[in-house]
Amino acid sequence: MERPQDRPAPAGEWSRGWPVVAAAMIGIGTGPGLFQNLSSLFISGPVADFGWSRGDIATAAGLGLLGGLAVPFLGRVADRIGARAIIIVSMLLLGLVYAGLASLTGPLWQYQALVFGLALTVPGTSSIVYGKLIAQRFEARRGIALGVATSGISITSLTLAPVLGWVIAAYGWRVGFLALGAIVAVLALPAVLLLLRRERAAPTRPDPHAPNAAEPVDGMTGAETRRDSRYWRLGLSAALINIASVGLVTSLVPFGTDRGLAPGEAALLVTAFAFSQVVGRLVMGALVDRFRPQATAAAFAAISALAFVGLQLPAPGFALILVLVFLAGLMNGAEHDLLPFLAARLFGLRAYGELYGLLVMISLFGTAIGITAFGRLHDATGHYGAALALAAAALGLAALLFLSLRERPLPHVQAHAHPA
Repeated sequence: MERPQDRPAPAGEWSRGWPVVAAAMIGIGTGPGLFQNLSSLFISGPVADFGWSRGDIATAAGLGLLGGLAVPFLGRVADRIGARAIIIVSMLLLGLVYAGLASLTGPLWQYQALVFGLALTVPGTSSIVYGKLIAQRFEARRGIALGVATSGISITSLTLAPVLGWVIAAYGWRVGFLALGAIVAVLALPAVLLLLRRERAAPTRPDPHAPNAAEPVDGMTGAETRRDSRYWRLGLSAALINIASVGLVTSLVPFGTDRGLAPGEAALLVTAFAFSQVVGRLVMGALVDRFRPQATAAAFAAISALAFVGLQLPAPGFALILVLVFLAGLMNGAEHDLLPFLAARLFGLRAYGELYGLLVMISLFGTAIGITAFGRLHDATGHYGAALALAAAALGLAALLFLSLRERPLPHVQAHAHPA
């Protein structure tokens, strides 16, 4: 990692670093987060064919996300072997998982096992690998670079939501899954590899006997970071955000139809949420390069919390629901560049893959809780009011946690000096 006095000019960062940002947009944009954002489009088909309830699907998805337990280990592997191999394996596995989802025969355990597989693809399709590559290329404009990169998921959600909606309506949900698999394995993976062909994707924590083991690396070891309470507060804030935002986005279409919206209007709620992710990522990325990121994050979380309160109004109307869904999704969008930004800023790149992988695992627990809570609370109460109240409280607490994260100088150590 470059020292402050050697920091390149912003223009120089972009001229050398744009290929990795473009690769990240594609890789993250076609990762499992895309299915997460569009999953409500796939609910009615299995419900009709297999007799599953919304709560059944939500619980199966939540349990399947226990695959996130493997993410810190895979992040540690990325630290040791580099990013490229992890990207290839993850994207190929994701294509196979979509093929499996297209072949479901009815038992819930099949769906659960395949969602488990989705979680295993996170390391090679997220900021675990792309955040590190961008942090190595950008410093003065790291926030906006991460914002642009992570906006890929929002752009693909916006563009593919109506396309997949049409595919599913015309050919069925199984063909919709096959289309997702083809997008990942046939289109996205070759494009990512082409863009990264000249990118340095070496490990930041090599074997002590490797030729580059003596290169200096800024940051804390894994053990040092895990002893730092700021790290766990950052992870808890990510989990709380996912409880709220992922719980909502995976229930948006049925939430809309429950409020009396036509199916087409309900599908537009997904578009509003995806658009808010684009805005959240880009605005957050620009702001954290200029202002204190913790205060900016707290403000975003508070805005989204208030939007969840507004969604509990008895008859807000279609236009107001669109606006409230947009505001509710802002923190979800902002989180995806804020989390890698704060991980690198607070703890450095020494063990970035391992530590960011653990943050992702913690956030996936929040995802599992949010998906399950929204589905089960709906089944128990017949509406989403209790789930929306839970989401608002979670985001309020996340805002307070962000304000508690204070910065300290990072150690500058040799890569082999301390074990993680």
